[in-house]
Amino acid sequence: MGLLSSLMGNASEVDMEELQETLESVVYEGEEVKAGFKVFRDMFVFTNKRLILIDRQGLTGKKSEYLTIPYKSISKFSVETAGTFDADAELKIWVGSDPAPISKELKGGVDIVGLQKSLAACMFS
Repeated sequence: MGLLSSLMGNASEVDMEELQETLESVVYEGEEVKAGFKVFRDMFVFTNKRLILIDRQGLTGKKSEYLTIPYKSISKFSVETAGTFDADAELKIWVGSDPAPISKELKGGVDIVGLQKSLAACMFS
């Protein structure tokens, strides 16, 4: 992922090995990491049980905050796909009664259809 793309807030898919290593102490037995996306130093990770938002803090990024959102807390989500000349897409997730969604830009190449299907399957299973 390019630095300029990162600074503009676009997310790119994270390698599964990197995800497994990063989340080794966070996921529990029976929980499976399905997909992860990185925006500069931050990540958001979809497992079969929850959405995990990882916020890297400080200059070095050594301090991290892990926010867990159970799928049952997600009230709705939307996906805005790219236009003809724009390969990017946007994912918005509303949690509980909060009127402001969590919004993430996804750069071209991310399987937005697969991501949408995975999120829907997790929410409604």
